[in-house]
Amino acid sequence: MAEYVLRPLRAEELSQMEALLAREGLRRDGRLDHSCGIFEGDTLIATGSCAGNTLRCLAVDGSHRGGGLLNQLVQHLIQVQYRRGNYHIFLYTKPQNAPLFEDLGFAEIARAGDSTVFMENRRTGFSDYLSRLREESAALEPLSGPTGALVMNANPFTLGHQYLVQEAAAGCGALHLFVVSEDASLFPARVRRELVRAGTAHLKNVVLHQTDSYLISQATFPAYFLPDSDAATAAQARLDGAVFARMAEALGISVRYLGEEPFSPVTHIYNQLLSQTLPPSGIQCRILPRKAASSGEVISASAVREALSRGDWARVETLVPPSTMAFLRSEEGGRIIASLSSHGGGRPL
Repeated sequence: MAEYVLRPLRAEELSQMEALLAREGLRRDGRLDHSCGIFEGDTLIATGSCAGNTLRCLAVDGSHRGGGLLNQLVQHLIQVQYRRGNYHIFLYTKPQNAPLFEDLGFAEIARAGDSTVFMENRRTGFSDYLSRLREESAALEPLSGPTGALVMNANPFTLGHQYLVQEAAAGCGALHLFVVSEDASLFPARVRRELVRAGTAHLKNVVLHQTDSYLISQATFPAYFLPDSDAATAAQARLDGAVFARMAEALGISVRYLGEEPFSPVTHIYNQLLSQTLPPSGIQCRILPRKAASSGEVISASAVREALSRGDWARVETLVPPSTMAFLRSEEGGRIIASLSSHGGGRPL
């Protein structure tokens, strides 16, 4: 009987991992933070990895399927996640593999056609999240008009973000404003959320929500089983649309607002694809133009970060509302600004 050994991969074994993934139509994700493999002698016959709170790059050699190797891999990676304190775990897989993961305790959240299925290790995780969104919205007193939604990262919250929220809020009776929860930006999620709250406090028909891990972002989306970046962007938009459609049904949302993106081709394509995928679910997409500063410069969070990195406070003041400016001048804001050079500026959203 063959003897199998499951252990972390060594650097010199990554080429075996890449070859195994390639044979299974996958590619190695560049964001992996733990990779393991099952070996038969010196030969890698199964592999799996973690990135944040997701499981990725799971593959079993075709000649060794059906022997419980996938189960061993997933159980090992789940224990890795538990040791990290991650108890809510996500994975993305091809539709034909979804039943395998259902047998291992994962539940489907949404799928993008025949390319991607988004799953989690909690049977009622997404439904519990939807219930929380409804509870957060209970005290909202909507005006007349449709119910809308807007998703933003706000790294940090600018006059451009404030303008988008104001325009969206003016166009609907109630606006659900989702702030990205993922901590993959220069400004931590807690800070970004509070800056958005402070900058929109005057809008009484707006309710803030966290995205948790449910609305897809570039930091968590698995491009490893998609052949190129365009395919990854398309699948991401479709999957985001599928997840959002379930959220919209729970909250009665009929309009999703998107900010025009003159700088990022990927975000521009993403907006176009959402505009195609959401209407069949009864959700209109409205793309709002970006606000420009008095100098004519289109306001963006990346422009704020660039000005902060140079200490150009006069320019920063033309790009952010007073509430954000007050935070940037605070002690905590100063610590974040000091990390700009080492952080690389964070997300451009």
